[in-house]
Amino acid sequence: MLHAPLTGPAAWHGPDLAGRDEWTVRLSPAHLAELDAALHTARGRGTTLLRSTAADFPLPTLATELDRIADELENGRGFALVKGVPVDRYDQAAAGTLLWGIGRHLGAPVSQNAAGHLLGHVRDTGRTMADPATRGYQTRTALGFHTDGSDVLALLCLRPAAAGGRIGLASAATVHNTVLARRPDLARRLYRRYAVDRREEHGPGERPYDTVPLACWHADRLSLRYHRCHLESAQRFPDAPRLEPADTELFDLIDESATSPAARLDLDPEAGDLLLVNNLAVLHSRSAYRDGPGHRRHLLRLWLALHRGRPLPPALWTDPHRADTGPGRGGVPPRDVIAPPHPADRTVRLPPQSRRRLGPKETTP
Repeated sequence: MLHAPLTGPAAWHGPDLAGRDEWTVRLSPAHLAELDAALHTARGRGTTLLRSTAADFPLPTLATELDRIADELENGRGFALVKGVPVDRYDQAAAGTLLWGIGRHLGAPVSQNAAGHLLGHVRDTGRTMADPATRGYQTRTALGFHTDGSDVLALLCLRPAAAGGRIGLASAATVHNTVLARRPDLARRLYRRYAVDRREEHGPGERPYDTVPLACWHADRLSLRYHRCHLESAQRFPDAPRLEPADTELFDLIDESATSPAARLDLDPEAGDLLLVNNLAVLHSRSAYRDGPGHRRHLLRLWLALHRGRPLPPALWTDPHRADTGPGRGGVPPRDVIAPPHPADRTVRLPPQSRRRLGPKETTP
């Protein structure tokens, strides 16, 4: 357990960063030319998207900038915003290739769900969180501060919402410092194991929840994972460890700390914005949004395991009761199960290989 408040670039406060641009990278005309050339190269080689590597997407000067961003994600503030990805020039498939190519320079894409999807679409499908198989990115409802199951979340905005859809960021170190200062007794609970709902993404005979701690102090770094919805929905399972009143107090304090105007940084995504967030160092949220006629909010999403990610103890991302790697930096372990599509997803056309669900694959529009 970390007993002292954290200092340094990872322990930031939103108001101190608002209006400043050191966490923003604006693509230059030379960078845009490199992206065009890299897209042409990738397509010319005929390699399928999911087999493409950074070598298939050469970026002579932008790669240096991406290397600096990777260092910032791991050793700095834990997030970066790249502006000016030319999504208006390309169709959706080309935009996905751009995101994939940029992501491969930062890390390795990992599975976002049990179907093995590596390139995902964030948009409203009409589903609700009342369905335990629904994930927040498939809805337009507000999402509280949380983290995802990979080192880094990459979101490329193709089209913002007609209204709403603001993204909030909060430093995990700042949240931890607040909990430690106000309720040191609750700070100890961050390091206990909790049941986390797998949201119906478990295979036959597997336990439908994981047991992992929220935080760890390892290799001189604080790493935090938190998703209150999944923590509380795991209580639907009779054999899951029960939440105690003090746990609810802890969750309330985490939420209060992250949403505080003194801590959070709010962003309104624009078309061509690429947001990169280290899930171990930064929590993120989203406000509810509204789509307009012919104008639907649409973001592309990658989960990445950084090439030079921090060392993590197995306890943070491995459930001792599971044979696979659990819900951590490797994403959601794919399962070889054929499942009928949800009614809200029946308009999604999947290629034949996706229907078999035999390995990693990308989603399609």
